[in-house]
Amino acid sequence: MELETERLILRPWREDDAESLYKYAKSEEVGPAAGWPAHRSVEESREIIRNILQADETYAVVLKATGEPVGSVGLMIGAESNIGLPVDECEVGYWIGVPYWGQGLIPEAVREMERRAFEDLGMKKVWAGYFDGNEKSKRVQEKCGLRYVETREGVTSQLIGEVRTEHITCITREEWEGRGEKREREKERRGRGNSL
Repeated sequence: MELETERLILRPWREDDAESLYKYAKSEEVGPAAGWPAHRSVEESREIIRNILQADETYAVVLKATGEPVGSVGLMIGAESNIGLPVDECEVGYWIGVPYWGQGLIPEAVREMERRAFEDLGMKKVWAGYFDGNEKSKRVQEKCGLRYVETREGVTSQLIGEVRTEHITCITREEWEGRGEKREREKERRGRGNSL
């Protein structure tokens, strides 16, 4: 499955993406904030592609302009999620390399994941979480319409063995549809304004 947005191609990870993955996932600023250790080698990145990133509904975030994967986005459906969800709900996860922070690329990818979840997969809710202090991840969720639900203390980040505070957010299908209608109305209004 390949998905497309204005600036991105979202496609399955391939083993030959290992060098690009390592280039961005080796940063101590990326993985640890999201709860996973920085990658230590291209071979480790290749193993992570094989064993983790080639999961269903996990996509490389590829820049149309360069064809290079610079991050990852995906949906964990039902029991696959980190927060224990029913089969008709999912969790979205994401990250992007440091050189691409602040360009709106991950919100663009997450919005496409929301569309995929609600339109293609029939999900009722999309959930997300971010660890205390990860303001960038919090902003992505706010920009994509996910609203705060709860804070969980004492959450163990299994991959790095730290106990953290996690904030959980959610958007329902109805909320997402309402946001879509609002965007369409705004587009129509701008279009009418330009024709006057």
